[in-house]
Amino acid sequence: MKYFDELKRTMEWVASQPKTIFVGQTVAGPGTFMYSTLKDICAEKTLEMPINESFQMQFTLGLALTGYVPISVYPRQNFLLIAAADMANMLDKMPVISGNAVLPRILIRVATGPDAPVHPGHQHVGNYVQAFRQMFQWIEVIELNEPEDIFPAYQHALERPDAKTTLLIEHGNFYNQK
Repeated sequence: MKYFDELKRTMEWVASQPKTIFVGQTVAGPGTFMYSTLKDICAEKTLEMPINESFQMQFTLGLALTGYVPISVYPRQNFLLIAAADMANMLDKMPVISGNAVLPRILIRVATGPDAPVHPGHQHVGNYVQAFRQMFQWIEVIELNEPEDIFPAYQHALERPDAKTTLLIEHGNFYNQK
């Protein structure tokens, strides 16, 4: 089992689940390495977003509040930092603010950008796993280091009884290395 193959298989399984929708940059068309894992998903399950990370997170939260299970895709952790304020101040606090009456099930898919064969610049390869773990109380952060971690992590995120939001962090370098 290879990292890329397992991601592609898992994304196709996620797309087959009721109420799931992929939202983000290059989910409906090419542009980043992550699109290759989504290219065979039917168009009705994808919604392309402009490059506006904060708006994307707010839109994702709105979808979850209306009954969808959004998979919000951010190709780089560096740019998820722009949405981190919405995650920390709205999404992560929603359960406590609502007395656990509002528990938006959201999957946030993000990657550390690959640095080979060409280094894309330091603003594309950051890894903030530890910072995200310290920042969030309710959002669970899962780092996908091995191919065998991928499917169980997504299945858990979709089926977990506590309906927590899950931030799933993959590594672009592993697409071709593992």
